[in-house]
Amino acid sequence: MALNAAVAAAIFCDNRSYVARCPIKRRRIFVTILPPFVVNFSSPDEHRLLHSPKSASLTAMTSSLCALPRLRLASCTLLILAANCAGQAVAPTAANLAPAITADVTLFKYDTSTPLEVREAGTEQRGAATVRDLSFVSDGERIKAYLVAPTAPGPHAAVLWVHWLGEPATTNRTEFLAEAVDLAAHGVVSVLVDTMWAKPKWYQTRVPEEDFATSIHQTIALRRAMDLLLAQPGADAKRVALVGHDFGAMYGALAGAADRRAKTYVFMTPTPHFIDWALFGPKPKSPEEFKAQLARIDPVAFVPLLAPASVFYQFGSTDNYVPAPRTLEFYAATGPHKQMATYVAGHDLHTPLDNADRRAWLMRELELK
Repeated sequence: MALNAAVAAAIFCDNRSYVARCPIKRRRIFVTILPPFVVNFSSPDEHRLLHSPKSASLTAMTSSLCALPRLRLASCTLLILAANCAGQAVAPTAANLAPAITADVTLFKYDTSTPLEVREAGTEQRGAATVRDLSFVSDGERIKAYLVAPTAPGPHAAVLWVHWLGEPATTNRTEFLAEAVDLAAHGVVSVLVDTMWAKPKWYQTRVPEEDFATSIHQTIALRRAMDLLLAQPGADAKRVALVGHDFGAMYGALAGAADRRAKTYVFMTPTPHFIDWALFGPKPKSPEEFKAQLARIDPVAFVPLLAPASVFYQFGSTDNYVPAPRTLEFYAATGPHKQMATYVAGHDLHTPLDNADRRAWLMRELELK
């Protein structure tokens, strides 16, 4: 998707395509619009278009974007759906990027009456939050988690946080701990869960032929983590979110499609197909059979089932693991209540701007004060 050093006004609004002018070449581009839009820039003074009013006109919003000083592709982070200033390019739609696999949520059924068998290892006070180190049981396996709860009485909005596979220090339940503690001051109770990829050398030592079964096991574990979250005193079942990064976003999409208890989702740097990352390590004995099996649980096939929940995608412009076409494929497959932002960042993505946008999204969607 070549932009030829031009910046396309990318604003998202109710899945309709609009025609805008490329500010450099003066050629038409096609963008898909969804309010309220987000455009993030590299300096705080340029970060002033976040969550613009839905009533703002397309013309006014486009003019504001094109008139902004220092609007450079190399320095700005913006919502890009599709633009090609060297010629005309139509934005991908759900019709031309629809997943071929039918999502089967029955794969992730479990016995909801099975006790969680919660055990507490310790408690720590952090400002307005109580952090409990605990574990629970899912499908016979004991799973570590943090429970972060406000000290003030409920009702509490609830967030399930699912970490990434990346730097060893944060490839575990600690990745979002600071964000969970921060939101506790605004009345949010959180569960942060360890996953199968939190285990040392998990990716290098896994058996590819077992990936399908372990993926089902992991998805059910996230649903059990949601059970734990909503079992907390004062948890408001009408204000629930799931935040996931990398594999955490991908398995979060599967769990959300089967579970449907979350009102909103934040997905950071996911790829739409497990096969995109599955062959970096041990190779399967039969690649074609392996690919066909994993395709049955492709996250992109399940994200349409998250509707009517809202979804916020966050991607990095220098992410070597999720190229731009993959981000568009995910976005196109998602229901109508969605938003996407791209930042000057890599796959790890934790920057002041994406952190601020994630917080702002949760504050708005969960009606926090």
